[in-house]
Amino acid sequence: MKAKLWGVRGSIPCPGPQTVKYGGNTLCLELSWGTEDEYSLIVDAGSGIRSLGNTWMKTRFPKGPIKTRIFFSHTHWDHILGFPFFTPIFIPTSEIEVFGPVTFEEDSLDLVIGGQLQYRYFPVTMAELSAQMTYHRLQETTMNLELGLNIRTKYLNHPITCLGYRFEHEGKVVVTLFDHEPYRNLFITDPSHPDFDREVFEEGEKAAEEENQKIQEFMHNADVVFHDAQYTEKEYRKNRTGWGHTSIETAINNAHRAGVKTLVLLHHDPERTDEEIDNFDRIYSPLVQKKSGMKLVFAQEGMVF
Repeated sequence: MKAKLWGVRGSIPCPGPQTVKYGGNTLCLELSWGTEDEYSLIVDAGSGIRSLGNTWMKTRFPKGPIKTRIFFSHTHWDHILGFPFFTPIFIPTSEIEVFGPVTFEEDSLDLVIGGQLQYRYFPVTMAELSAQMTYHRLQETTMNLELGLNIRTKYLNHPITCLGYRFEHEGKVVVTLFDHEPYRNLFITDPSHPDFDREVFEEGEKAAEEENQKIQEFMHNADVVFHDAQYTEKEYRKNRTGWGHTSIETAINNAHRAGVKTLVLLHHDPERTDEEIDNFDRIYSPLVQKKSGMKLVFAQEGMVF
């Protein structure tokens, strides 16, 4: 398998002089497999998918129709906004399958993704797309694709329904945890609070621990894990609890416990500058390598694993 990053930011695209090195496009990952990478899929359609589509039009389209699958982690804006700018959806010979979760029962996946393609937002409507498009709503499940690529999905902790993906092929494992926050006890945890209930508190602790253990198992012994790390632990604890994202320190600790070989931190905060990420790299990467042997990488657009 080959995994290439076309976008590594979270929340909103942030081009500019302070994001040149790591990139300002929101999340998009290309995964390819086979002898000559003849099969491919995409995870999320952040703004990075525009460059991916343009590249495919130069490299793949001359060889024949583009056939691919797009797997969405969830439908928050920063993960779908590049979809209308993915050139293959406008080519009649393209065949594209779209997979992903939907939070609201009354809305189908095509309406959620395609809702961007309305005249009030965009000059082309969903009905005017030329490609052959099919949509598949996903829950926790397993799938098998060409040449024995196995996919397993896992619900993550985010304000809307969100999926992590575990890709396995010929003994190698790639995992995506794009938007995720560690589970925590949602009940009153302060014993001095007048409504504190010891039994309820312990049940909450147990439930959170069980769910966090499931995430550990989902990452277990993976060769590469692409993990949300939008905040530092200090930022997270100050005022970002409940926003659905992980701290750098927590992501490192969880991946280490899971036996991950290479941890790639992404979903960088839009306010995070190249200089800040460089500083994190200088501090954490050699320390993690020394203490655990795990390779730590701060994601940059264009990186290939």
